[in-house]
Amino acid sequence: MNNNKLLTYDIMEVCLLAGSIMLRSGAETYRVEDTMMRIAESFGVKESHSYVTPTGIIFSIEGSEPTKTKLIRITDRTTDLYKVTRVNSISRKISSGELTLEKAYHLLKELETANLTFSIKIQVLAAALASGCFLIMFQGDWVDFLPAFIAGGAGLWSVIYIHRLVPIKFFSEFLASLIIGLLSFIFVKTGIGQELDKIIIGAVMPLVPGLLLTNAVRDLMAGHLVSGLSKGAEAFLTAFAIGSGIAVVVSFL
Repeated sequence: MNNNKLLTYDIMEVCLLAGSIMLRSGAETYRVEDTMMRIAESFGVKESHSYVTPTGIIFSIEGSEPTKTKLIRITDRTTDLYKVTRVNSISRKISSGELTLEKAYHLLKELETANLTFSIKIQVLAAALASGCFLIMFQGDWVDFLPAFIAGGAGLWSVIYIHRLVPIKFFSEFLASLIIGLLSFIFVKTGIGQELDKIIIGAVMPLVPGLLLTNAVRDLMAGHLVSGLSKGAEAFLTAFAIGSGIAVVVSFL
């Protein structure tokens, strides 16, 4: 009986660890729930239930013994789709019987602590290049490519470092968009840039919450109304923070 109880708790730990990694990395809530239940089923659990929101996971396992339920809180979320893919790969190996419970737990623990993201320099460079390309996509002139390149890179750099100083997501996004607006205005005033609106639009695109909006719609379509609405609200607040920063610059300069 005690061995069965320990095994059940071990299965719960593996399922919750996989779910928390996925949710922290930007996965949809319905995908997190499905992965957790598939892992539990692969380890012989006939009936399990999961309830996932952007800020927490509730998971329970039913059996001959009293139902076991555990709740974990999710306080930080980012975008790391490579980790989501790795968890899915581990889940498929569990389903095919290639991994034992202990091996799966160790792999997930290693993945949880692994830093798989690109360096800040590469992220800023990619954001800068994307900003210039968005400018051209929105029919801007090539003369404005460099201003959008610089403003976009500075915007993402501001988000990263301001968030480290003040861990309030919307505050960092507001200040970053304010910096983008100021830089764009300076470029136009000094004659380096020509079209202020195109430079600003291109530079703020790396800050736009595209993944949040996509996940919100997919969760709503999957019937997860609470998660869909909460992610939609988060995306709205992010867009509002970005728009407010630009509005301040346009209004006062």
